[in-house]
Amino acid sequence: MFLNEDLFIDFLNRKEILWLGINFGKVKFTRKGFDLTQDAMHHLFHEWNQLILSDQKKYDIRMSFRKPIMEYNLSTVTKINRSSRLSSVLTKRIDIKYVLNEEQIIQFVSEYEYPQIFEYSLTFVVESFDTETKTAAIWVVVLKSATNEVVLCEKFLKTPSGLGTRNYWARTFYNVFYDIQSASFLRWANMVGNKINKD
Repeated sequence: MFLNEDLFIDFLNRKEILWLGINFGKVKFTRKGFDLTQDAMHHLFHEWNQLILSDQKKYDIRMSFRKPIMEYNLSTVTKINRSSRLSSVLTKRIDIKYVLNEEQIIQFVSEYEYPQIFEYSLTFVVESFDTETKTAAIWVVVLKSATNEVVLCEKFLKTPSGLGTRNYWARTFYNVFYDIQSASFLRWANMVGNKINKD
C-alpha cells in the first residue's frame, strides 16, 4: 500500500469527503461469467455506481471514513467508464501478470481532473472481477482534490455473494466499506500515530 503520512494526518482532521465513484477504467473481467454486450457492461458500471448512492446506509462512506459530511460527483468517473471497451475488459483468465501496483494506480488516477468540492476525494478503482477464483480486486484511493496527489492507495481482495451479476459483485464493495469501518481505517490512523475512537 501507499500512504502519504503528512497528507493523511491532514485528511484525518477534516470532516468532509467527496465520493468520486467506482472507476472501471483499468478493469478486467474473466470472460466466463460475463456474457455481456458493451452496452450491458456500461449499464452494469452505472448500476454499481448508483447502488452506492441509493443505499448510503448500506454502503456507508461517512461511517467508514469518519466523515460526517459527504458529497458526491461522479462526472469524471462516468466519462472514464463510458470510454471502456468490452474487447479490452474481457479476458479468458486473470493472468498473474495482470496485477497492478501502487505506482500504476497512482499514475492512472493522476491523469484526470476531478471536482474540487472538498479538500479530499475518494474513489474505488476496480482492477478485476474474477469468476474463476471468485475474487474482486479493488483499490481504495484517497486524493487531494486540488493537486491530484494520492494520499492513500491500497488494494483489497474481497469475495462476492448474492443473486444476479449486479448484486453478486456489489457485495464486494460492501465488504470493502465494512473492512475499512471495522479495521482498516484504524490501522491507517495508527500508522501515522493517531488513535481514533471506534465510537
